[in-house]
Amino acid sequence: MHTVWVRLNAVVFFGLTVLLCLSILAALSKIGHTRYHQPKIHKLELNQLRSIKNHGGVDRALLSFDIHADMTPAFHWNIKQIFVYVVASYKTDTNPNNKIVLWDRIIEATDPPSAKVIKEDNLFVKYGLMDQGAELRGREVQLQLLWDHMPLTGTLYMGEQAKDTISTFTLPHDYL
Repeated sequence: MHTVWVRLNAVVFFGLTVLLCLSILAALSKIGHTRYHQPKIHKLELNQLRSIKNHGGVDRALLSFDIHADMTPAFHWNIKQIFVYVVASYKTDTNPNNKIVLWDRIIEATDPPSAKVIKEDNLFVKYGLMDQGAELRGREVQLQLLWDHMPLTGTLYMGEQAKDTISTFTLPHDYL
């Protein structure tokens, strides 16, 4: 006959094994979901360039953009929330790869369906488009929507707008 402690040990570790197996199955259930269930990005483009100035030796541009995106297809039962953000990327002589987050939003699975659809016109940036030097003027800038899936269990993974749908604009050569 086994003691109470041996029986308790067997029950606890059996429960932990079942929990581990269920967590692995939950994490595996997302495989292929991102490939077939992409958010629908209808519009992401510059609306208005409000200013481009040199402040403290660095160039800074303030702008607004239009964004229409339906994030609903990116959700499934294992998603807790999605972190959505707009990135501006450009190239300079000093730094060949510059990426700056201009705007972000967290959409939770418990939010109503209307909150999972982003439809904003003339949305002002949360964070300014800044360069490390004075090389921002006259550059071609690309706006791209990216999102991070944060599941209940499993690994974090990222999605991005298709490369052929990225909007592009050129900043003026003179300060505004």
